Amino acid sequence: MAKWDLDKLKKGKKMTKYTRADILDTAKQYITKDRAEQHGDLEENFDKIADLWNCYLEGSYINVTDVGVMMALLKIARVRSNPKNIDNFVDGAGYLACSGELSAKEPEPEVKSVKFQGGNL
Repeated sequence: MAKWDLDKLKKGKKMTKYTRADILDTAKQYITKDRAEQHGDLEENFDKIADLWNCYLEGSYINVTDVGVMMALLKIARVRSNPKNIDNFVDGAGYLACSGELSAKEPEPEVKSVKFQGGNL
């Protein structure tokens, strides 16, 4: 497997050899360091984005988990334009990880039980 010096990795730098572990390790570095000073609190930021998207979409409901998923979809779309840009893969993994963490904070949806009535099985 190819290895690269992650200390030399810079946003926007095109990579030709990288492993899935490298991509996930880099995403982990980005999302686990405290970036609140630079970008604000993650959940508050995603909540503001959701509010703005909800206003723009007029009637749709987007929650904080949806924000990360939709940002990952944006990164996936960018892969079609430039599959050699490692940032799209790293950022996409990072957005999904953030949404996964935030989704654990959301209450479980209520599941209604349905009683089967009649008929032959």
